[in-house]
Amino acid sequence: MSDDQFEELFDLKPKADIPPAARRSLRAVGVLGEGEGGLQAAALGPQPATLVEASLRGNSGRLVSRWGHILLRRTLASRLAAPSGMDPVDFAALRTALLVRMGEGNVARALAQQVDNSAYDSGMSAAAFDAFVATGDIVGACPMLEIMRPYDAEDARITITRDICGAYSGRSGESLRRLERARQQGVLPRAEMLLAQRFAGAGGSTRRAVNVEWDESQQLSPFAYGLALAAGLDVPTGLRDGAGRYYAMVDATAPALPIDKRAASSWFAASNGVLSAQAMVDLFSLAYGQGQSEGAVARQAEQLRLAYVAAEPSARLAAMQDLWAAGGEYPYGAQVMTAYAAARLPVSDAFEDEAGDLIGSMLSAGLDRNALRWKNVVAPGSKGWAMLALIDPQQGAVGGSAVGDLDETAPLFVAGLVGLGKAENGLAADHDIDLARQTRWTRAISAAADAGSAPLVALLAGLGMQGDGWNRMTPLYLYHIVRALDKVGLSAEARMIAAEAVARG
Repeated sequence: MSDDQFEELFDLKPKADIPPAARRSLRAVGVLGEGEGGLQAAALGPQPATLVEASLRGNSGRLVSRWGHILLRRTLASRLAAPSGMDPVDFAALRTALLVRMGEGNVARALAQQVDNSAYDSGMSAAAFDAFVATGDIVGACPMLEIMRPYDAEDARITITRDICGAYSGRSGESLRRLERARQQGVLPRAEMLLAQRFAGAGGSTRRAVNVEWDESQQLSPFAYGLALAAGLDVPTGLRDGAGRYYAMVDATAPALPIDKRAASSWFAASNGVLSAQAMVDLFSLAYGQGQSEGAVARQAEQLRLAYVAAEPSARLAAMQDLWAAGGEYPYGAQVMTAYAAARLPVSDAFEDEAGDLIGSMLSAGLDRNALRWKNVVAPGSKGWAMLALIDPQQGAVGGSAVGDLDETAPLFVAGLVGLGKAENGLAADHDIDLARQTRWTRAISAAADAGSAPLVALLAGLGMQGDGWNRMTPLYLYHIVRALDKVGLSAEARMIAAEAVARG
């Protein structure tokens, strides 16, 4: 008999033996407390559990807004009590799963670890397993799998990972034999099984070298990629390119990958809110410190250095413009990286033509006070003026005379103004924007705002901001998002989302 069979027969499987005083409370589960930037813990208590569940399950994790992504991540990571009628473990599982879909594997793993393994059910186990896979921390799932019995016989990934865990728990001989039988039976695609054998063979006393063959692989899977990261193996370029946004998010935050591969995905991750401006600076500063003498990453790292330390402001601006151009398909990610450099640039009428890009760069990191220093430089009707009009708390009502100069972004700008109370509804009517139209979503987010529930408003705002680009955002939805966030005390986020709409719309 194998060790697993023996333990199963005599009920010797490890069990959680945690004293009641040491168990984590399920009253409010999360990473961020209210004093650490989290949202109000009890705010979801009286809200409809079905609406909360629908807003979590219905979100694909693909948001058009960087600031919307940041707000949703903060909400999901907050230490929140489950709404009345919803099991707290199910609530944590839904939040963990959404964080994984958003590309926030590290936050998802941290949230899953706030729940004791002994309290896991099938949904929590599946969400936690996906979080460990997304971070390449395959053995991190072992304590969970050792305590719990297999919850889903159809999920071959769980069975294979349990065998991997056995190899790292002193049962390498039997685990490798089971993995070999699974490979011969075709339990998983050949490349995934070889990766599992390679990773399992690296642990324990029974060392075994396995050559991973990718020839038959037509598509990359998260499980295969997580195993490759854990084993330190390269994935063929043809298989990795075009695999999807999930893998770009994983690459940007994977410490096991070389700097050049992380940097290549960082533009996309920054534009979508996964990486902060400081994280971008740290990443490219590390590349510069390693002394790479050639390649695109080395050139970009040198330009970033010049954006901060060049003697002349014009040279610093030129370096920033080179980086914005280097962003290619994701120029907003490059603007995120230069946010603090833009904030250090002296205010000058000589840079009036570039003021819009500088202001957009600063606001990508929330540097609104620095951006407002350019208030007397920007011309009315310009993009820079529009962004400052949205974020300036001292800005009064805005008339329609200068709005027409904004062309394509005018509808989103008007929707943001009206949502923030900086313009009358008549201005929207002048631009053929019907803000009176109602949908199930608009009624739900308005009711949540009237109830003062900031977490529910944030969840519904994330639901309404789904899409691959700002061309998917309508003025009606932007108006309701900005208005609801402002009403529940998230006015800073409301202003940033409205300004981002002008910068990227």
